[in-house]
Amino acid sequence: MKRRSMRRRVGVIMGGSSSELSAGHAVAEALSARGHEVVQLSLGESYGPDLASVVQKARIDVAFLALSGRMGEDGCVQGLLELLRIPYTGSSVLASALAMDKLKAKEMFRLHNVPTPPYYTVSEDADLTDLEGMHGSFGYPAIVKPRGEGSSQGVSRVTNLAELRAALEQAFEYDDIALVERFVTGVEINVAILDGQVLGSVEVATPKAMLEDPGAELVKVELSPQRERGVQNLAERAARALGCTGAVRVDLLVTAGENEYVLEVNTLPALSPDGLLARAAAAKGYDFSELCEAVLDGAKLNQPARRKTPVETLSAGSYRANAAAPVAMMKSVG
Repeated sequence: MKRRSMRRRVGVIMGGSSSELSAGHAVAEALSARGHEVVQLSLGESYGPDLASVVQKARIDVAFLALSGRMGEDGCVQGLLELLRIPYTGSSVLASALAMDKLKAKEMFRLHNVPTPPYYTVSEDADLTDLEGMHGSFGYPAIVKPRGEGSSQGVSRVTNLAELRAALEQAFEYDDIALVERFVTGVEINVAILDGQVLGSVEVATPKAMLEDPGAELVKVELSPQRERGVQNLAERAARALGCTGAVRVDLLVTAGENEYVLEVNTLPALSPDGLLARAAAAKGYDFSELCEAVLDGAKLNQPARRKTPVETLSAGSYRANAAAPVAMMKSVG
Protein backbone atom coordinates (compact mmCIF):
# COMPACT_ATOMS: atom_id res chain seq x y z
CA MET A 1 0.00 0.00 0.00
CA LYS A 2 1.66 3.20 -1.19
CA ARG A 3 1.29 6.28 0.98
CA ARG A 4 3.26 9.47 0.88
CA SER A 5 2.31 12.70 2.63
CA MET A 6 3.90 16.11 2.26
CA ARG A 7 7.41 16.57 3.60
CA ARG A 8 7.42 17.89 7.15
CA ARG A 9 9.83 18.54 10.00
CA VAL A 10 8.92 15.69 12.35
CA GLY A 11 9.99 15.44 15.95
CA VAL A 12 10.09 11.79 17.05
CA ILE A 13 9.72 12.13 20.82
CA MET A 14 10.93 8.97 22.53
CA GLY A 15 11.63 7.81 26.04
CA GLY A 16 11.49 4.81 28.35
CA SER A 17 13.39 1.52 28.18
CA SER A 18 16.14 0.63 25.71
CA SER A 19 13.69 -1.38 23.60
CA GLU A 20 11.32 1.59 23.43
CA LEU A 21 14.18 3.89 22.42
CA SER A 22 15.14 1.37 19.74
CA ALA A 23 11.58 1.49 18.40
CA GLY A 24 11.74 5.28 18.32
CA HIS A 25 14.98 5.19 16.35
CA ALA A 26 13.38 2.76 13.87
CA VAL A 27 10.46 5.16 13.34
CA ALA A 28 12.87 8.08 12.83
CA GLU A 29 14.84 6.13 10.22
CA ALA A 30 11.69 5.06 8.40
CA LEU A 31 10.28 8.60 8.20
CA SER A 32 13.64 10.03 7.18
CA ALA A 33 13.86 7.47 4.35
CA ARG A 34 10.48 8.70 3.13
CA GLY A 35 11.79 12.24 2.76
CA HIS A 36 10.78 13.88 6.04
CA GLU A 37 13.17 16.08 8.01
CA VAL A 38 13.37 14.17 11.27
CA VAL A 39 14.53 15.41 14.67
CA GLN A 40 15.01 12.76 17.36
CA LEU A 41 14.11 14.01 20.83
CA SER A 42 15.24 11.36 23.30
CA LEU A 43 13.88 12.20 26.74
CA GLY A 44 15.18 9.23 28.70
CA GLU A 45 13.12 8.07 31.68
CA SER A 46 12.58 11.53 33.18
CA TYR A 47 11.08 14.23 30.98
CA GLY A 48 11.75 17.13 33.32
CA PRO A 49 10.40 20.68 33.42
CA ASP A 50 12.41 21.82 30.39
CA LEU A 51 10.54 19.62 27.90
CA ALA A 52 8.63 22.62 26.55
CA SER A 53 11.83 24.49 25.71
CA VAL A 54 13.37 21.36 24.15
CA VAL A 55 10.37 20.91 21.87
CA GLN A 56 10.16 24.61 21.01
CA LYS A 57 13.86 24.81 20.13
CA ALA A 58 13.47 21.83 17.79
CA ARG A 59 11.00 23.91 15.72
CA ILE A 60 9.03 20.89 14.56
CA ASP A 61 5.84 20.87 12.49
CA VAL A 62 4.46 17.69 14.03
CA ALA A 63 5.31 15.32 16.89
CA PHE A 64 5.47 11.55 16.49
CA LEU A 65 5.09 10.10 20.00
CA ALA A 66 7.18 7.00 20.75
CA LEU A 67 6.84 7.20 24.52
CA SER A 68 5.84 4.82 27.29
CA GLY A 69 4.64 5.00 30.87
CA ARG A 70 3.82 7.99 33.02
CA MET A 71 4.08 11.44 31.42
CA GLY A 72 4.24 9.82 27.96
CA GLU A 73 1.05 7.75 27.82
CA ASP A 74 -1.10 9.50 30.40
CA GLY A 75 -1.83 12.73 28.53
CA CYS A 76 0.82 14.99 30.08
CA VAL A 77 3.03 15.33 26.99
CA GLN A 78 -0.10 15.48 24.85
CA GLY A 79 -1.35 18.40 26.94
CA LEU A 80 1.94 20.23 26.49
CA LEU A 81 1.76 19.77 22.73
CA GLU A 82 -1.81 21.09 22.74
CA LEU A 83 -0.58 24.24 24.52
CA LEU A 84 2.28 24.60 22.03
CA ARG A 85 -0.19 23.98 19.16
CA ILE A 86 1.95 21.19 17.72
CA PRO A 87 -0.08 18.31 16.16
CA TYR A 88 0.84 14.90 17.57
CA THR A 89 0.18 11.24 16.90
CA GLY A 90 -1.99 9.04 19.07
CA SER A 91 -4.95 9.77 21.28
CA SER A 92 -6.15 12.98 22.89
CA VAL A 93 -5.26 14.16 26.39
CA LEU A 94 -8.51 12.78 27.81
CA ALA A 95 -8.38 9.40 26.04
CA SER A 96 -4.73 8.95 27.00
CA ALA A 97 -5.46 9.74 30.64
CA LEU A 98 -8.46 7.40 30.77
CA ALA A 99 -6.57 4.50 29.19
CA MET A 100 -3.61 4.90 31.55
CA ASP A 101 -5.85 5.07 34.63
CA LYS A 102 -6.84 1.41 35.11
CA LEU A 103 -9.72 2.27 37.42
CA LYS A 104 -11.26 4.92 35.17
CA ALA A 105 -10.76 2.70 32.12
CA LYS A 106 -12.68 -0.11 33.82
CA GLU A 107 -15.44 2.29 34.82
CA MET A 108 -15.76 3.40 31.19
CA PHE A 109 -15.78 -0.22 30.02
CA ARG A 110 -18.62 -1.04 32.40
CA LEU A 111 -20.53 2.08 31.31
CA HIS A 112 -20.28 0.93 27.68
CA ASN A 113 -21.00 -2.75 28.42
CA VAL A 114 -17.47 -3.84 27.57
CA PRO A 115 -16.69 -6.94 29.68
CA THR A 116 -13.65 -6.67 31.93
CA PRO A 117 -12.51 -8.87 34.87
CA PRO A 118 -14.12 -8.10 38.28
CA TYR A 119 -12.04 -5.91 40.59
CA TYR A 120 -11.90 -3.80 43.68
CA THR A 121 -9.53 -1.05 44.81
CA VAL A 122 -7.37 -0.56 47.89
CA SER A 123 -6.02 2.82 48.97
CA GLU A 124 -2.55 3.21 50.43
CA ASP A 125 -4.02 4.79 53.57
CA ALA A 126 -6.57 1.99 54.05
CA ASP A 127 -6.50 -0.02 57.27
CA LEU A 128 -5.18 -3.42 56.18
CA THR A 129 -5.46 -5.09 59.58
CA ASP A 130 -8.54 -6.91 58.28
CA LEU A 131 -7.26 -7.49 54.75
CA GLU A 132 -8.75 -10.97 54.84
CA GLY A 133 -12.19 -9.52 55.49
CA MET A 134 -11.64 -6.87 52.83
CA HIS A 135 -10.74 -9.50 50.23
CA GLY A 136 -13.66 -11.62 51.44
CA SER A 137 -14.91 -14.18 48.94
CA PHE A 138 -13.12 -12.53 46.00
CA GLY A 139 -10.92 -15.63 45.77
CA TYR A 140 -7.50 -16.56 44.44
CA PRO A 141 -5.54 -16.32 42.27
CA ALA A 142 -5.83 -12.54 41.88
CA ILE A 143 -3.86 -9.89 40.04
CA VAL A 144 -2.66 -6.75 41.84
CA LYS A 145 -1.82 -3.66 39.79
CA PRO A 146 -0.98 -0.01 40.51
CA ARG A 147 -3.83 2.17 39.32
CA GLY A 148 -1.84 4.41 37.00
CA GLU A 149 1.20 2.55 35.69
CA GLY A 150 2.09 0.72 32.48
CA SER A 151 0.98 -2.83 31.77
CA SER A 152 3.76 -4.60 33.70
CA GLN A 153 4.99 -2.10 36.29
CA GLY A 154 4.27 -3.29 39.83
CA VAL A 155 1.97 -6.11 38.67
CA SER A 156 1.77 -9.30 40.77
CA ARG A 157 -0.14 -12.56 40.69
CA VAL A 158 -1.12 -13.66 44.20
CA THR A 159 -2.46 -16.97 45.55
CA ASN A 160 -2.89 -16.28 49.27
CA LEU A 161 -3.30 -13.54 51.87
CA ALA A 162 0.43 -13.09 52.57
CA GLU A 163 1.18 -12.65 48.87
CA LEU A 164 -1.73 -10.23 48.55
CA ARG A 165 -0.37 -8.04 51.35
CA ALA A 166 3.13 -8.03 49.83
CA ALA A 167 1.76 -7.29 46.36
CA LEU A 168 -0.24 -4.32 47.67
CA GLU A 169 2.87 -2.91 49.33
CA GLN A 170 4.73 -3.26 46.04
CA ALA A 171 1.91 -1.62 44.08
CA PHE A 172 1.88 1.32 46.53
CA GLU A 173 5.48 2.04 45.56
CA TYR A 174 4.09 3.11 42.18
CA ASP A 175 0.69 4.55 43.07
CA ASP A 176 -1.43 5.38 46.11
CA ILE A 177 -4.27 3.20 44.84
CA ALA A 178 -4.00 -0.47 43.85
CA LEU A 179 -6.39 -2.50 41.74
CA VAL A 180 -7.10 -6.09 42.78
CA GLU A 181 -8.43 -7.94 39.76
CA ARG A 182 -9.85 -11.45 39.52
CA PHE A 183 -7.50 -13.80 37.69
CA VAL A 184 -9.13 -15.16 34.56
CA THR A 185 -7.77 -18.30 32.97
CA GLY A 186 -7.55 -17.80 29.25
CA VAL A 187 -5.47 -16.91 26.21
CA GLU A 188 -4.21 -13.35 25.89
CA ILE A 189 -5.03 -11.80 22.53
CA ASN A 190 -3.64 -8.46 21.33
CA VAL A 191 -5.63 -6.57 18.70
CA ALA A 192 -3.97 -3.85 16.61
CA ILE A 193 -6.15 -0.93 15.49
CA LEU A 194 -5.23 2.00 13.25
CA ASP A 195 -7.57 4.97 12.80
CA GLY A 196 -10.53 2.96 14.06
CA GLN A 197 -9.92 -0.01 11.75
CA VAL A 198 -8.66 -3.40 12.96
CA LEU A 199 -5.36 -4.39 11.36
CA GLY A 200 -5.22 -7.85 12.91
CA SER A 201 -4.86 -9.88 16.10
CA VAL A 202 -2.24 -12.20 17.55
CA GLU A 203 -1.94 -14.49 20.55
CA VAL A 204 0.65 -13.77 23.22
CA ALA A 205 2.38 -17.10 23.86
CA THR A 206 4.02 -15.88 27.09
CA PRO A 207 2.06 -13.65 29.51
CA LYS A 208 4.11 -10.46 29.37
CA ALA A 209 2.35 -8.88 32.34
CA MET A 210 3.71 -11.66 34.55
CA LEU A 211 7.12 -11.98 32.91
CA GLU A 212 7.59 -8.24 32.36
CA ASP A 213 8.86 -9.21 28.92
CA PRO A 214 8.29 -6.54 26.24
CA GLY A 215 9.38 -9.08 23.62
CA ALA A 216 6.75 -11.69 24.49
CA GLU A 217 6.37 -14.27 21.75
CA LEU A 218 3.47 -13.61 19.39
CA VAL A 219 1.79 -16.44 17.49
CA LYS A 220 -1.16 -16.77 15.10
CA VAL A 221 -4.53 -16.73 16.83
CA GLU A 222 -6.07 -20.20 17.02
CA LEU A 223 -9.73 -19.16 17.01
CA SER A 224 -12.56 -19.76 14.63
CA PRO A 225 -12.99 -16.89 12.13
CA GLN A 226 -16.34 -16.05 13.71
CA ARG A 227 -14.94 -15.82 17.23
CA GLU A 228 -11.88 -13.86 16.10
CA ARG A 229 -14.20 -11.31 14.49
CA GLY A 230 -16.08 -11.10 17.78
CA VAL A 231 -12.85 -10.48 19.69
CA GLN A 232 -11.82 -7.78 17.22
CA ASN A 233 -15.24 -6.15 17.48
CA LEU A 234 -14.89 -6.09 21.26
CA ALA A 235 -11.47 -4.46 20.91
CA GLU A 236 -12.97 -1.76 18.69
CA ARG A 237 -15.71 -1.13 21.28
CA ALA A 238 -13.12 -0.82 24.07
CA ALA A 239 -11.09 1.73 22.09
CA ARG A 240 -14.22 3.72 21.28
CA ALA A 241 -15.35 3.66 24.92
CA LEU A 242 -12.19 5.56 25.85
CA GLY A 243 -12.21 7.77 22.74
CA CYS A 244 -8.86 6.45 21.46
CA THR A 245 -7.54 7.40 18.01
CA GLY A 246 -4.48 6.67 15.89
CA ALA A 247 -2.54 3.47 16.51
CA VAL A 248 -3.96 1.45 19.42
CA ARG A 249 -3.36 -1.99 20.93
CA VAL A 250 -6.13 -3.67 22.91
CA ASP A 251 -5.24 -6.56 25.23
CA LEU A 252 -7.97 -9.14 25.87
CA LEU A 253 -8.42 -12.53 27.49
CA VAL A 254 -10.31 -15.26 25.67
CA THR A 255 -11.55 -18.16 27.81
CA ALA A 256 -12.44 -21.74 26.98
CA GLY A 257 -15.97 -20.92 28.14
CA GLU A 258 -16.55 -18.63 25.16
CA ASN A 259 -16.13 -15.44 27.22
CA GLU A 260 -13.91 -12.48 26.36
CA TYR A 261 -12.61 -9.79 28.72
CA VAL A 262 -10.79 -6.54 27.95
CA LEU A 263 -7.71 -6.05 30.12
CA GLU A 264 -6.50 -2.67 28.89
CA VAL A 265 -6.03 -0.33 25.95
CA ASN A 266 -2.55 0.90 25.06
CA THR A 267 -2.69 4.29 23.32
CA LEU A 268 1.00 4.35 22.35
CA PRO A 269 1.98 0.78 21.42
CA ALA A 270 5.64 0.33 20.56
CA LEU A 271 6.14 0.69 16.83
CA SER A 272 9.01 -1.60 15.82
CA PRO A 273 9.61 -3.48 12.56
CA ASP A 274 8.91 -6.87 14.20
CA GLY A 275 6.19 -5.75 16.63
CA LEU A 276 2.46 -6.46 16.69
CA LEU A 277 1.39 -3.38 14.75
CA ALA A 278 3.98 -3.94 12.02
CA ARG A 279 3.04 -7.61 11.63
CA ALA A 280 -0.65 -6.84 11.50
CA ALA A 281 -0.14 -3.95 9.08
CA ALA A 282 1.98 -6.14 6.79
CA ALA A 283 -1.01 -8.46 6.38
CA LYS A 284 -2.99 -5.40 5.22
CA GLY A 285 -0.36 -4.42 2.65
CA TYR A 286 1.72 -1.89 4.58
CA ASP A 287 5.48 -2.14 4.88
CA PHE A 288 7.01 -0.63 8.03
CA SER A 289 7.75 2.79 6.53
CA GLU A 290 4.23 3.02 5.13
CA LEU A 291 2.83 2.16 8.54
CA CYS A 292 4.87 4.95 10.13
CA GLU A 293 3.61 7.32 7.43
CA ALA A 294 0.02 6.26 8.09
CA VAL A 295 0.42 6.91 11.82
CA LEU A 296 2.01 10.29 11.05
CA ASP A 297 -0.89 11.20 8.76
CA GLY A 298 -3.23 10.89 11.73
CA ALA A 299 -1.36 13.49 13.81
CA LYS A 300 -3.61 16.32 14.93
CA LEU A 301 -4.58 18.72 17.69
CA ASN A 302 -7.62 17.62 19.64
CA GLN A 303 -8.48 20.95 21.28
CA PRO A 304 -10.12 23.68 19.17
CA ALA A 305 -8.08 26.76 18.37
CA ARG A 306 -8.63 29.87 20.44
CA ARG A 307 -11.56 31.99 19.24
CA LYS A 308 -10.53 34.89 17.01
CA THR A 309 -13.08 37.16 18.71
CA PRO A 310 -13.15 36.81 22.51
CA VAL A 311 -16.52 35.99 23.99
CA GLU A 312 -18.01 39.03 25.71
CA THR A 313 -17.56 38.75 29.45
CA LEU A 314 -20.56 39.62 31.60
CA SER A 315 -20.02 42.07 34.40
CA ALA A 316 -20.90 40.98 37.92
CA GLY A 317 -24.01 43.16 37.86
CA SER A 318 -25.29 41.94 34.49
CA TYR A 319 -24.58 38.34 35.55
CA ARG A 320 -26.74 38.78 38.66
CA ALA A 321 -29.48 40.40 36.57
CA ASN A 322 -29.46 37.60 34.00
CA ALA A 323 -29.32 34.91 36.68
CA ALA A 324 -32.29 36.42 38.52
CA ALA A 325 -34.52 36.61 35.44
CA PRO A 326 -35.44 32.89 35.31
CA VAL A 327 -36.22 32.95 39.01
CA ALA A 328 -38.59 35.90 38.59
CA MET A 329 -40.28 34.10 35.69
CA MET A 330 -40.76 30.96 37.78
CA LYS A 331 -42.37 33.01 40.55
CA SER A 332 -44.76 34.66 38.11
CA VAL A 333 -45.74 31.27 36.66
CA GLY A 334 -46.32 29.89 40.17
